Amino acid sequence: MHTNLFYIVLSAYFLTIGNQTVFGQETKKPTTSFPAKNQTIKPEIPPANNNLKVEKIDTIKVDSIKKVKSVLEGKVKYKAKKYAKFDQKKKLITLENEAELNYLDYNLKAGIIVFDYQKNEVYAGRLKDSAGNYIQIPKFTQGSNIIEPDSIRFNYKTKKALIWNSRTSQNELNIKAKIAKKENDSIYFMKGARITSSKDIDDPEFYFLVNKMKFVPGKKVVLGTTNLWIENVPTPIALPFAFFPITQDSQSGIIPPSYGQSNERGYALQNGGYYFALSDKYDLAVLGDYYTNGSYAARFESNYANKYKFNGRVNIRFENLITSERGYPDYAKSKIYNIQWSHSKDPKSNPNSRFSASVNLGSSQYFQQSINLANIGSNLNNTLSSSISYSKTINTIPQINFSLTATHSQNSQTNQINMTLPSLQASVDRVYPLVGKNGIKKGFIKNINFQYNLRGENQITTSDEFFFKKEMFSGAKVGFQHSIPLNTNFKLFKYFSASTSLNYNEVWTLNTIRKEFSTSTNSVINTDVNGFDSFRTYSVSNSLTTNIYGTFNFGSTKKIQSIRHVMRPSISHSYTPSFEKYYDTYAMDASGRTAQYTRFETGIYGAPGINYSNNIGFNINNTFEAKVRDKDSTKTEPKKIMLLNNLNLTTSYDVSSDSLRWSPMRLSGGIMLFKQKMNINFASTLDPYALNKDNKTRINSFNIDEGGSLFRMTSANMTINYSVSSSNDDKNKKNIQGAINGGRDDDLFGTNTEINDNRNNQFANNDSEEDGFTGFYNAKIPWDMTFAYSITYSNNFDEKKIVSNSLMISANTDLTPRWKIGVSTGYDFVRKGVTFTQFRLNRDLLSWNMSFNWSPFGQSYWGFFIGIKASVLSDIKWDKRNQSDRILR
Repeated sequence: MHTNLFYIVLSAYFLTIGNQTVFGQETKKPTTSFPAKNQTIKPEIPPANNNLKVEKIDTIKVDSIKKVKSVLEGKVKYKAKKYAKFDQKKKLITLENEAELNYLDYNLKAGIIVFDYQKNEVYAGRLKDSAGNYIQIPKFTQGSNIIEPDSIRFNYKTKKALIWNSRTSQNELNIKAKIAKKENDSIYFMKGARITSSKDIDDPEFYFLVNKMKFVPGKKVVLGTTNLWIENVPTPIALPFAFFPITQDSQSGIIPPSYGQSNERGYALQNGGYYFALSDKYDLAVLGDYYTNGSYAARFESNYANKYKFNGRVNIRFENLITSERGYPDYAKSKIYNIQWSHSKDPKSNPNSRFSASVNLGSSQYFQQSINLANIGSNLNNTLSSSISYSKTINTIPQINFSLTATHSQNSQTNQINMTLPSLQASVDRVYPLVGKNGIKKGFIKNINFQYNLRGENQITTSDEFFFKKEMFSGAKVGFQHSIPLNTNFKLFKYFSASTSLNYNEVWTLNTIRKEFSTSTNSVINTDVNGFDSFRTYSVSNSLTTNIYGTFNFGSTKKIQSIRHVMRPSISHSYTPSFEKYYDTYAMDASGRTAQYTRFETGIYGAPGINYSNNIGFNINNTFEAKVRDKDSTKTEPKKIMLLNNLNLTTSYDVSSDSLRWSPMRLSGGIMLFKQKMNINFASTLDPYALNKDNKTRINSFNIDEGGSLFRMTSANMTINYSVSSSNDDKNKKNIQGAINGGRDDDLFGTNTEINDNRNNQFANNDSEEDGFTGFYNAKIPWDMTFAYSITYSNNFDEKKIVSNSLMISANTDLTPRWKIGVSTGYDFVRKGVTFTQFRLNRDLLSWNMSFNWSPFGQSYWGFFIGIKASVLSDIKWDKRNQSDRILR
């Protein structure tokens, strides 16, 4: 116990005795009385002495009895359901049946509480019910510390106690000891103790049996000889001593490594290192691997947070991989790394300023070659991307917004990296110069508005070989783009919405080219020119749109009462003149043939057009919905169902072109079925023009004029996504790490498994009850399924070929409340093979987690893990895996 029971029992004593005066021994009666009020007593004066100064003495004597200081520091409360018995002869105070004492932050509850104020002891114990079972077990509470023994004996003079079968909880640990000796408020010595993280402390599924231990609540547990018991069966796992820190704050400490083996790299120690609890706001974990053939890896993981301001996570990983042994033909060596950083800012901390980061960069082959990650979805991803942005709003009139962004895009197949370091965007809010004093923007004139936009970029294109080296900056391109759109909109003939805009665009660049023919090499030479240059363009655009509604009524008695069709046709027009003045000519060969080019053709923001454009665009958007009679007869209003949420037709006509004026028509649509759980999207491209006899080139002749159909389908695709579960709740835990690595956030391509983070699986925080039988005809088996199908058809040059056709399925189910199985698989109908497949098995063993993953195809992999959930005991685990060695490329 963590309390000084002396005050509790002494206060109970005072409450039972009453207001009597008690002395430790008899006192003699005074022989003289105190002087009466206002009575003066003359003191005895010594003989006269001229050298002696006589001081005046107070004529009233001071009371010689000192006031006794109260030992109580607070209010005492006590109660008992049956009785409170006081025995003056034996000097005992007994509280029975739901007895309780409260003092300061101490609380003692028990079936019986006995106070012997002659021996300075307190006893608290249990009671028996009519069936002979013990009830009302003592419970002592001080703050957040709770001890629940069978009985307790406490001496409030020496402040020592003996506790039988004490039960206490410290963070994630539950401790029960046969006998505990309390030395003082902060130290306990225990014999025959059981330590477990199981919720059932009296019948745990596992525990550590300790002969002797020292327990300092809230700080540490020091153990002697310790033996692990599982289901009351001793195991050969034993330790001569052990130490468990149980503080509320994070503690620095060693992370023990796990044993591993690889056919190509030998034996290994993995994920060993040190955890630094630097502060409450940030931490650092340093982990490493070492293989006997010389391969090694290092990882630095840190989480940080400042409440109501920001939070983030940093993960830096490096691996030096060696395959085989030096001198063998299959010897290979590679260095790979990966940097991940995520940062988010609380928008409430500063609404006018925002900073965010999502970084995932490094070696292109990291997720394919890493020996410490079983990257399922990430291994199939071909792109790594990053973005760091800062934006700020200046609340002036008009409002000013600007942002700085650094982006990164990396293709793991081609090893090409595209970066912007940085990208600047700034804009001034719209200004309505002709609006009236009343502020109403109505009509062609009053709706005229303009704004200013600025964009600047420093673009870098490089490869893995030169990443973060000085060579990556050699081909950097810098440019700025200024745009001022002048817009207005108005109503036309009441039912039409019209808009028109004039767009001015100006581009500044520091990189141009010059082309010239070299007679010495007999070829065209491109020369990069560094220096400021600029060009200006403008364009005009107009649009006209309206809404057309149509309703087909079938009667209120019909199941389908009506169908509503909404059609939104629109016509747009765009005009861009020719900017031929920015074009020059160069000799193509020695014969004198020339060609046109513009020095801005390699610029960031494109080049001015040499041909003028005069396009008319046509677009029709359609939606269909129905009103159906609800199955619930008590509802009077029909239910609305979306039949087709969009059906779009888009094409354009180029007035300025001398041939092939009609662009291919794009037909696209989407529909949601089965209570919005199935999403079907389809699209097709229809070309009105025919091909030549060799089916290699489009000709200026309609397909119908060449004996074909009105349109020639050149491409088509359809995707179906369907997610369904046994309940309306969302699916289980998302694959967050898979999304951070650049893959999917679901388990359609399996789950990502980090070898150094196996304990954080689906059951880490599962608080469900034990498996229970609900009856053969009332069994609840939760399940969820994700289904994806995609097919693409290509017929650009009459090849009539299905280029992709694949089906992916992921399913999970709970056989019992604690058994969960899952599978992710698929089939490619074009390549006629099974796609990536993963089988998952998870078992929640209350205080333990067990999982098994198996990928039988491709880079085959299997892994088995069993370990204790509690973080303080997380190093007690068994982790076995086998995977094919990664090939260094």
